[in-house]
Amino acid sequence: MKSHSSRAACFAALLVSLAISAVAQEKGSLIPQLEPLRPFLSKTWRGEMKGSTPAKPVVDISRWERALNGQAIRVLHSVNDGAYGGETMIYWDKERQQITYRYFTTAGFQTHGTFTFNDGKISSIEKVTGDANGVTEVRATSEVRPDGTLFVRAEYFKDGKWTPGRETTYKEDSKAEVKFK
Repeated sequence: MKSHSSRAACFAALLVSLAISAVAQEKGSLIPQLEPLRPFLSKTWRGEMKGSTPAKPVVDISRWERALNGQAIRVLHSVNDGAYGGETMIYWDKERQQITYRYFTTAGFQTHGTFTFNDGKISSIEKVTGDANGVTEVRATSEVRPDGTLFVRAEYFKDGKWTPGRETTYKEDSKAEVKFK
């Protein structure tokens, strides 16, 4: 489950940096509602989770791409060279009038979430379906730090209460690769 929240929290963290990001490399069209995400396209991010050590590393890699002729954005991610991973499709939900995402995992569960923007931070909340070790919701807050890193903090709803989840700091890394086993 720790890896799952890394995906959701990574999305939120990357959205926060929209206001700070430079012009993106990707030139293909996007629907207007997804245009604010352009700075993340064609980029790869590497995050080391809190508690990661050289002896027991926990590293999340994510890659952002334009999808479906600009109607969506696809994010692939993997933890520890494919020990766990997932794929997310980010899209504009016309009914809700907001950016929404669906996340599918190699662990067999999936989520559906949305983002809100407040005080320079992005908050995400998502519902979990399938067996995610008893976790039924994840909420995360993300922010861009002055050094350009993306900091993500997540919490899990399990057994009727919110509990601390993981913390991860991400850096852009063009050499990192998403891997699946």
